[in-house]
Amino acid sequence: MNYDFATLSFSDFEALSRDLLGRELGIRFEAFPEGADDGMDGRHASGEGDVILQAKHYLRSGASKLKSKMKSERAAIDALAPQRYLLTTSASLTPMAKTELAEIIGPSLNSPGDVWGPDDLNALLRKYPDIEQAHPKLWQQSTGVMKAVVADAVREALKPATGTPTAIVSLLPKPHPTESAFIEVERNVVFIIKSSPVDDDFVLWLGPKLEAQGYQVFADILTLQPGDRWRRQVNTVLETRAAKVLLISRAETLNDTSVQDDIDIAIDLGKRLDDSRFIIPLRLEDGQKVKGIGDALPVDFVRGWGEGLQLLVKALQRQKVPKRDAQTSINPNWELFRRRSAIPLIAESERLTSNWLRVEEVPDHINFYEPSGATDDQSVKRALATSPFPVSEQGRGFLTFATGPEVERALSEVGRFKLVHEIPLTEFVTSGSEDLGLSNQPAANKVNAMLKDAWSNYCRERGLIQYLYSNAVGFHASADLAPIGQRFPWGRQGERHSSMLRNVAKGHIWQFGVTALPAFWPFWHFKLKSRVLFAADDQTPEGKQIEDPRKMHRLRRSVCKGWRNKQWHGRMLAFLDLISGDSAFIRLQMSPSQHVILDASPILFSSPVSTRLPDELDGDEEEVDETTLGRPEVEEEPNE
Repeated sequence: MNYDFATLSFSDFEALSRDLLGRELGIRFEAFPEGADDGMDGRHASGEGDVILQAKHYLRSGASKLKSKMKSERAAIDALAPQRYLLTTSASLTPMAKTELAEIIGPSLNSPGDVWGPDDLNALLRKYPDIEQAHPKLWQQSTGVMKAVVADAVREALKPATGTPTAIVSLLPKPHPTESAFIEVERNVVFIIKSSPVDDDFVLWLGPKLEAQGYQVFADILTLQPGDRWRRQVNTVLETRAAKVLLISRAETLNDTSVQDDIDIAIDLGKRLDDSRFIIPLRLEDGQKVKGIGDALPVDFVRGWGEGLQLLVKALQRQKVPKRDAQTSINPNWELFRRRSAIPLIAESERLTSNWLRVEEVPDHINFYEPSGATDDQSVKRALATSPFPVSEQGRGFLTFATGPEVERALSEVGRFKLVHEIPLTEFVTSGSEDLGLSNQPAANKVNAMLKDAWSNYCRERGLIQYLYSNAVGFHASADLAPIGQRFPWGRQGERHSSMLRNVAKGHIWQFGVTALPAFWPFWHFKLKSRVLFAADDQTPEGKQIEDPRKMHRLRRSVCKGWRNKQWHGRMLAFLDLISGDSAFIRLQMSPSQHVILDASPILFSSPVSTRLPDELDGDEEEVDETTLGRPEVEEEPNE
């Protein structure tokens, strides 16, 4: 298909231009950060002179504004004195327009053919489809590319996990041809002592990351075989190749008899090598000490695996653990083991319900107003803060979806305002506004914030409970809307189901809700995040509010840990039915006359693959799970 590049920001268009022309000309263009670019968005420097690339994303401005812009840049182009100048643009160009641009740019342009318009760029995309796939913001215009990418991913996922346990063989020392001992080899292996399957997830995470740092890593997981088949070979690698030993330190690991045997070997080996820091404990639980190496300072992974990795890499560097001389590589057997342990995919399609609500309709324009006379700025700010519809301050004025008469009625007490700009909404989100000095991202952020305000207003009007989480606002079913234990029907098609939105568990009232997060890619939608709010059960319908966020977190982990996917799914659909009423849509008021309309039913996706997971209970059977929905004894609070 032919792209108009409307979904690309200015920087996206520049990156695409560098990739396409670089591939076509067989050269590499340097890229520069956003900001003043000295007349170049890409540069290829050579002894014969520089090749300069300039990208102009002038889709809606057109060829006339592009010509005017290039006239103003002629002096800068001449000052660069490039050996060759290239111009790409999203503005549609006729042959005459290219010729006129060539005359404007001057002798730095070898020919009008070095002006690349959208038709030329589309031809290059067809020629180099891998570049098309490397720029995913193009895909929202091309279902064909999206399907090709998904199909490739599915084929890769369905490949059987094949591999032979050869990783250990390459590390084993060769027997001496005339003696019973092994030939001396370099100690350059970071050896991990672990327990299976307790530590598999952690080691699968840690091993490849250490290899990416240049270390050669070994753990028994790389044999890809269960049981003790490779026990002797594993011990041989430990005794002959280990430069350092990483010991996973937690209770269940240290109680493993195989781990204890490896620790004994490592302690003796450290003594023979005269290395008091030969064993480095990796603490994954508090309070774990290892007999024989109690004085060894552990690397702390309790606070976070990422933080622990940084500390471990620094320790290996300080202790001068050898790295590979050759190019860094990651052993493919890590991924092979991961895939063998994963739930297998089958080539059968499956219908899935998402947590996305599609935006069906938006206003055509967003408006910018400025004061038309003397006004008090502070009074304007206070009035905007209490506006009955979403607004966003911008300079001396503000952005809104309201019409002139609606603004006058809402703000007449603080002054008069005039409409300065009426900007197409989709253009504002994807490209920003040069007139307002906004690039695409700040412009999109402003619209995003206004959509959040409209959602909040909608939920408050319906009597939902508002709760401020650490990074977002959630709205929950209230006692007035959802009495304790009441089940709410959901499902507009086929068999109807029902789910609870409020009930009591472990002496506390739980209240289901969601946080709604607007997004514009790959299409406009709201993403719903399920939330659960708790109150102490004091035998009132509302319960007693809990102020301690740590207690709230503990309750989520304990009360909700038994909820299955169908329970979360059913509650979300019941919540949407509750707030949308009899309507199939949710209408968010952006002004008295303008709305953003959402589909009240989540988007359905068709997955090209499925799994063989057991699925014995339907949604209604799971909903009566007494472990989470009954009234058990009040849980004793821990001493704090």
